[in-house]
Amino acid sequence: MRPFLIVLALLLAVPSQAAEIKLATWNIAWLTLRSPNDPALPRDLTPRQPGDFTRLAEYARRLDADVIALQEVDGPEAAARIFDPRDYTFLFPDERDVQRTGFAVRRTLRAIRNADLEELDLNPTARFSLRRGTDITVEVEGRMLRLLSVHLKAGCREASDRGRDCETLMQQSTVLAGWVAQRRQEGAAFAILGDFNRRFAGPGDEVLAGLNAAAPLTRANEGVSNPCWSDPRGGRPFIEHIFLGGAARSWMIRNSLRVMVYAERDPVMRDRLSDHCPVSIRLRID
Repeated sequence: MRPFLIVLALLLAVPSQAAEIKLATWNIAWLTLRSPNDPALPRDLTPRQPGDFTRLAEYARRLDADVIALQEVDGPEAAARIFDPRDYTFLFPDERDVQRTGFAVRRTLRAIRNADLEELDLNPTARFSLRRGTDITVEVEGRMLRLLSVHLKAGCREASDRGRDCETLMQQSTVLAGWVAQRRQEGAAFAILGDFNRRFAGPGDEVLAGLNAAAPLTRANEGVSNPCWSDPRGGRPFIEHIFLGGAARSWMIRNSLRVMVYAERDPVMRDRLSDHCPVSIRLRID
């Protein structure tokens, strides 16, 4: 019995392996199965060809992320044209907008859908309303990770911008800061992923300052430029971001930030694929 007990003690002394997951955010730009003349769509929208869905699905396979925060996707049926439904489950808010936020989560992970962050949609009855936040919790090896997919108001990209769009964005950022403060109070590990339609040039940015006042945050793509659809002048500032809070700040694997750029360089393909590229990081959850 003594050798058996020694072996058992050694096995118990071995630390458990930390789990790794890949998180991504991807605005797929008016991804819908509706006909081009549908009144819910802009008249000047470039329709996708069947081959474009095939291209996007191949990029999704190459991305190979465990959790993808989606923006501008017209529900689970459209998402299933890009992500294999045998591998992913889809979670979307309770609204019928064409441009919805959402998540694709690998079926090997348990995902819980929380109440939509409805307050982000300040104009729910408008023809092109704003987007709700999709709020989920993912369980990884017994640890819970709260995730929020967002798509904020366009038209206020710089801290120096002013006008009605900026007023709307500031209202949304206040709602978002409230969500962050709740997660801090709960002691939750969390992340906000998505299209903020905002370039955060520095800590003096009013939106960024409000979020960081609600809780200490790590912006995964801080200090780097976005190579998506870059030209000879180089990359451009990000408007999509990944923020980590709580224990998730220490889970990010250093230098794991990636942007999957498209092989297509014809400007026409920017409308037929997306003007946004998938942005991802890896977390080691311990």
